[in-house]
Amino acid sequence: MTATGLSGRSVFLVEDEVMIRMMVADMLEELGYKVAAEAGDITEAMRLAQATEFDIAILDVNVNGKVISPVADVIQAKGCPFIFATGYGSSGLPEQYRDRPALQKPFQLDALGKTIEAALRSE
Repeated sequence: MTATGLSGRSVFLVEDEVMIRMMVADMLEELGYKVAAEAGDITEAMRLAQATEFDIAILDVNVNGKVISPVADVIQAKGCPFIFATGYGSSGLPEQYRDRPALQKPFQLDALGKTIEAALRSE
């Protein structure tokens, strides 16, 4: 599967599980996206969210036991769209962001591509 006219866009990926992060990065590249930056903890995610240019972010909701909200706040302030990745369902999303798109883990390539495209088109 390849992304439509949105391929080549850049993604900021936050995921604390290294193997999952690697798998999602591979999926993004297969879809035609470029991984602009990756983080595995909140401190690094905050730094990269402020310092990196990207078109969209994919955020694990629970990063090493900490909620992703501070990182989402930075990305929202930049005006960039973001998607949550969670194993907890929509009830596990930070309350102020329950209207944001969420991917239920584990997700497939097709679901990832469709969710990113929808979020980028609605920006």
